[in-house]
Amino acid sequence: MNIKNNFPTITFAFLAGFLLSFGQIHLESKPQKWSSKLSQAELKSKLTILAADDMEGRDTGSSGQKKAGQFIVSYYEDLKIPHPATMDSYFQVVPAAFLNAKKNQNLSDSANILAFIEGTDLKEEIVVLSAHYDHIGIKNGQIHNGADDDGSGTVALMEIAKVLQMAKNDGKGPRRSVLIFHATGEEHGLLGSQYYSEHPVFAWDKTIVDINIDMIGRRDEKHNDNNGYVYLIGSSFLSSELHQICEQVNETSTKLDLDFTYNNKKDPNRFYYRSDHYNFAKNGVPSVFVFSGVHADYHQPTDDVEKIEFDAMLKRTQLSFGILWEVANRDKRLVVDGSN
Repeated sequence: MNIKNNFPTITFAFLAGFLLSFGQIHLESKPQKWSSKLSQAELKSKLTILAADDMEGRDTGSSGQKKAGQFIVSYYEDLKIPHPATMDSYFQVVPAAFLNAKKNQNLSDSANILAFIEGTDLKEEIVVLSAHYDHIGIKNGQIHNGADDDGSGTVALMEIAKVLQMAKNDGKGPRRSVLIFHATGEEHGLLGSQYYSEHPVFAWDKTIVDINIDMIGRRDEKHNDNNGYVYLIGSSFLSSELHQICEQVNETSTKLDLDFTYNNKKDPNRFYYRSDHYNFAKNGVPSVFVFSGVHADYHQPTDDVEKIEFDAMLKRTQLSFGILWEVANRDKRLVVDGSN
């Protein structure tokens, strides 16, 4: 070996590596052991029930949505995942008067559903995992099952909660507490999450992140030839650390193509403002919206389970789990260095 001739190359490689890593954060957890336990088959099984015709499209306050809500609650009861101790049940009732206050849509009382996995040494700090379980019901005599919107996010929450509880039962649960938040009224203007924002169960200064999953089961026209992608929206707005965690978790595990097209407050689609994470972000909580985009069946009676791409849905669920696991187990809470 010619030490003299190779020394500049070695020095350059070292410096290049240093510069590439400069400004990045160090991942402090290893989610792969637990994320590998997320099951594609169980995602499909749960979604087949949730997005069936007998749920009648899960419109806010409808009998079909209440039936879906009971399915979700029974699942948590079976897993022995409790509701928050300060609540009498899993249901945070959202009164009809609130739901109809801005625009009278003749909605009946509905409810957010909250399940809770208590952390260990950092249990006073709360990591929120959210998705809305309502859809648009029956229109012109046709049931809109909302398999992707947002049945996909709903069952992703249920599957992630199952694995978190497995870890907890094994003595390896998350250090911070995790609030599993199923919002109602999203399709009528983010009403369930707005109600929570005005009646929070946990103090805002103890709520450190919201990971919101809304529509992760399909591909959009832009990615017609490849479903190995996901949109992340809002990850950089309030916390540069959250954005870096999203990128690094993906780099070390799921290796999806991260698409930040809509990570822009001036995006004409206004996706950042159109799902439940926004009611957390506007209260200063760093948030990321995990999304696979719109498609021809969006808000149509054809948004059915048969069209879900469960391989891609599993990957996006694994990424969401990895982000949550890292944030929940870091020594320090996320830095808030941006503005909404």
